[in-house]
Amino acid sequence: MNTVASKNEGGIVDVPAAPTFNEALKVWAKIGLLSFGGPAGQIALMHKELVEERRWIGEQRFLHALNYCMLLPGPEAQQLAIYIGWLLHKTVGGLVAGILFVAPGAVVMLTLSTLYALYGDAPLVESLFFGVKAAVLAVVVEAVIRIGRRALKNRIMVSIALCAFIAIYALKVPFPLIILFAGLAGWAGNRIAPALFSGQAHGKDNAPDLKGAVDVMFERGELTHTRPTKWHAPRTIAIWLPIWLGPVLLVWLLTGTASVWTQIGGFFSLMAVVTFGGAYAVLAYVAQAAVESFGWLAPGEMVDGLGLAETTPGPLILVLQFVGFIAAFRHSGALSPVLAGSLGALLTLWATFTPCFFWIFLGAPYIEALRGNKALSAALGAITAAVVGVIVNLALWFALHVIFREVRGVGLGMDVPVLSSIDWRAALLSCAAMVAVLKLKIGMLPTLAGSALAGVLLLAVSR
Repeated sequence: MNTVASKNEGGIVDVPAAPTFNEALKVWAKIGLLSFGGPAGQIALMHKELVEERRWIGEQRFLHALNYCMLLPGPEAQQLAIYIGWLLHKTVGGLVAGILFVAPGAVVMLTLSTLYALYGDAPLVESLFFGVKAAVLAVVVEAVIRIGRRALKNRIMVSIALCAFIAIYALKVPFPLIILFAGLAGWAGNRIAPALFSGQAHGKDNAPDLKGAVDVMFERGELTHTRPTKWHAPRTIAIWLPIWLGPVLLVWLLTGTASVWTQIGGFFSLMAVVTFGGAYAVLAYVAQAAVESFGWLAPGEMVDGLGLAETTPGPLILVLQFVGFIAAFRHSGALSPVLAGSLGALLTLWATFTPCFFWIFLGAPYIEALRGNKALSAALGAITAAVVGVIVNLALWFALHVIFREVRGVGLGMDVPVLSSIDWRAALLSCAAMVAVLKLKIGMLPTLAGSALAGVLLLAVSR
């Protein structure tokens, strides 16, 4: 491995040379194929590959980039890949890194969605998904605990999480408004009581100063594309807004306002703007719209889609691709259902992930201005706390529709289970999956596989 000399705190040290485009291409493909485990696992994989093993990017710059991506709507792990790819090889590097991060999982998800739509009613497939739903519930509960430990550092943050839960569960406040108010609370709280709002979502300020190739390039003045010009923002907006919204507007003009295609393009473009906090945070909102507002899915099918997304590489938010596929499959019109579903999945992918490139290419050159900004860090901390409350709502929503056959509405729009409709088999599998994930620390994929097999066996002996 080629190295270059750089001056660090301990003197002159060797730092790996910047990778060639072909070298980076191979690593981005590897990350895209191995990025299982949700955003936490994907970020850890990138840190291992890019910071620890290859030292293409330094520790502090990696954490700073991650905090920036956490401020953006959309999947932060993919945005981090785009950002680092852009640092290394400009716009084409960001495009390659972002596309390869999503493409393998998207291909797998399209295949699984097709099989689900065609054969989901088969007894064996139904039995498999019966067990998968139990494991998904356990995974969501584990996400609540993991994120909660990081975000709920004091009573103020616990209170924000509680308010967010009440707002979305009992009052049906739209998810974007919850995020907006949480961010404003963090910003204002930083001015009133900064000690209570100073936590960051990721990393620590005293992380080891491990330099990488990008840092050396920056010191030498080679990263000229990272310096914003007065025309950078207008030029980026003029290029990327038409790229993102052009196909959506074209679909609207060709098919009309009421078509499923316009609904898919418009709805998921909106999701791309408001999906702060990652996939888990927005799933309850998407599930509510897909099931109740549009009628694309049944409640249990949203859980099935999340189970499929958990088994694929790439962002967990690929579950939206499943929603778009099923919506178009069932409203195919003159097209064959599989073709319509595939086009619906493609339109969903476009509306969901194209904005990620827009956010990074627009804002990345200004990232240095965000370094050390305490007000933004406080807003991010409050948003993360609110996300915990939203994910608790998601876990409750899943539990109601997995363990109980019937739910009913009560005052304030809340749903409660009909206790006599409990499915003891689903409850048993859910408890077992939670023990596997939380107590025995069994991985996500083995838990999903084991739960699916257990579902088949349990349904076979109880019929």
